[in-house]
Amino acid sequence: MTSEQTASADAGEPTQARPNSRFWTLMRDVLVIVLIAVVVSFLVKTFLVRSFFIPSGSMENTLQVDDRILVDELTPRFGDYERGDVIVFRDPGGWLPVTVEPPRPPVVEALDWVLALVGISAPDSKDHLIKRIIGTPGDHVVCCNPIGQITVNDVPIDETAYVKLAPGQTAPKESLFDVDVPDGSLWVLGDNRDNSRDSRAHTDQPSHGFVPIDNVVGRAFLITWPLNRFGPIDFHHEVFAGVPEPGSP
Repeated sequence: MTSEQTASADAGEPTQARPNSRFWTLMRDVLVIVLIAVVVSFLVKTFLVRSFFIPSGSMENTLQVDDRILVDELTPRFGDYERGDVIVFRDPGGWLPVTVEPPRPPVVEALDWVLALVGISAPDSKDHLIKRIIGTPGDHVVCCNPIGQITVNDVPIDETAYVKLAPGQTAPKESLFDVDVPDGSLWVLGDNRDNSRDSRAHTDQPSHGFVPIDNVVGRAFLITWPLNRFGPIDFHHEVFAGVPEPGSP
């Protein structure tokens, strides 16, 4: 081999190594991008937004069974809840029946864990409840006046905009209560009032039917699935516009 051939061969060696080098560089970049995406998704899920699915019909027709929703987790940290807000909360104790889930294959468990980590899956949805806030701390909430309306601080509220009624019904079936919402708690009811085990059904529990604000995960604000139901969740704050603050003359 001449010196020119040797030089040509030596010069060609790096060229042959470049495709392999490019591949590993690409793989490194892809891995970095995936890791950044996972970290960002985890931070969003932990501090900003979480995904849940609706396991029951207690909030029909506002929310349907198996709807997937997004929950704003900033409200518990930086703001207050308002009457009409739809909230997701942890069981205050005795609201949910004890259930035993059948074991799943390890591969399914691992995949669900990864999807939950980035906020795509919501395996703990059945461990939470979702209802509408009717009474905030200090409110006096009563059911019902002569035409079946709930009163908040002695003002009747017209809930026909969101309460599900059977044909011919003008008001939900009466479930009498007269409560003063304590500090740090909420009084919540389902929109499907006749088929919702909410604050009314748990007055005999340690929470006396109230939901501690510390148990609230956040405020549901968007339906993301199915696509034909994609859109914001209406809080109907206007229903409570005429309700005075507790203690107002």
